[in-house]
Amino acid sequence: MDEAEEVSQLIGDVYDASLDPGAWPQVLEKTCHYVHGVASVLLSQDSAQRSAEFHFSWGDDPEFTRSYQETYVKLNPLLLPMVLSAQTGEITANSDLLPIEQFVETRFYKEWAQPQGYLDAVSATLDKSATSYAALAVARHERDGLVDETMRRRMRLVAPHFRRAVTIGKVIEAHKVEAATLADTLDGLAAGMFLVDAVGRIVHANARGHAILADAKILRGLGGRLSATDLQADKTLSDVFAAADSGDAAIGARGIAVPLARDGERWVAHVLPLTSGARRQAGIAYAAVAAVFVRKAALDLPSPLETLADLYALTPAELRVLMAIVEIGGVPEVAPVLGISETTVKTHLSRLFEKTGTKRQADLVKLVAAFMSPLAG
Repeated sequence: MDEAEEVSQLIGDVYDASLDPGAWPQVLEKTCHYVHGVASVLLSQDSAQRSAEFHFSWGDDPEFTRSYQETYVKLNPLLLPMVLSAQTGEITANSDLLPIEQFVETRFYKEWAQPQGYLDAVSATLDKSATSYAALAVARHERDGLVDETMRRRMRLVAPHFRRAVTIGKVIEAHKVEAATLADTLDGLAAGMFLVDAVGRIVHANARGHAILADAKILRGLGGRLSATDLQADKTLSDVFAAADSGDAAIGARGIAVPLARDGERWVAHVLPLTSGARRQAGIAYAAVAAVFVRKAALDLPSPLETLADLYALTPAELRVLMAIVEIGGVPEVAPVLGISETTVKTHLSRLFEKTGTKRQADLVKLVAAFMSPLAG
């Protein structure tokens, strides 16, 4: 099988998994082989809570997964940099966030990553909130060296399709939906749902979809064609519908989240192609090439940690030390976790006191707590 055929089949499997979550482990296995990794996972992590959830995984050791969620997520020096720097849709290697020379000196590497043979990993950020993010991550074995350009390129090819599939899976909020009965199953969705052909002609809409069309503020059904009131959004939707007719891979990053405006509110449309895999049954039944899900967009809030860093002009290294002081304790405890000397920690701590106008570690803890609190002024 050549690469083009391999990636095309993989993308089709990714979209099928949006309707059948039980297929994710097999999809992750295929992704791992395609990207050239040894383990892969769909996970979400929260830097404020220092928590992690492995939603689906392949190739990981259950005992190490458990120990990560219980202990090592709190010691992971890559968690905070990922939340602060990675943007949705971006491909990031661990070695982009922390020099490998520093990473291999950390307690996290020595006790958790190294015993499994993990040296590096590449991640695609699928979603991001103020203090957390969701990602597709593929681990790289030490025998293969650091993440290379081939691994990045292949991850870039599949990442947009994972983003769309995961987003649609969240909209559907169903354990399993049979593609053959897609429309009937989704009629009860709170989100608007439309099945359309290659030119945007509506062949089915659920009750919420009909209500959105009747309102005519963000979408219209003039002449039986689904169109957006915003010209740019309408062009994007037309392009995505036409691309969906050519297969899963043709869509690329388009249609993951098409912004729609309505009286100052933000709405978004997500497009699921129906021309391949198990989904094809639904497409044939309704002469449709895509399903469109429409709902109100969640508000994107700036990260409180990012706000704190900007306010006090903190460097990434200073912010890592600050959060380690808050989460772990004093200088002797922080140094081995970050893989740096106590002298270096003290240097960063001195700069933190100077920049924030504080004098004690307890004051730094209170400062961070104030930024994390939703009641902070």
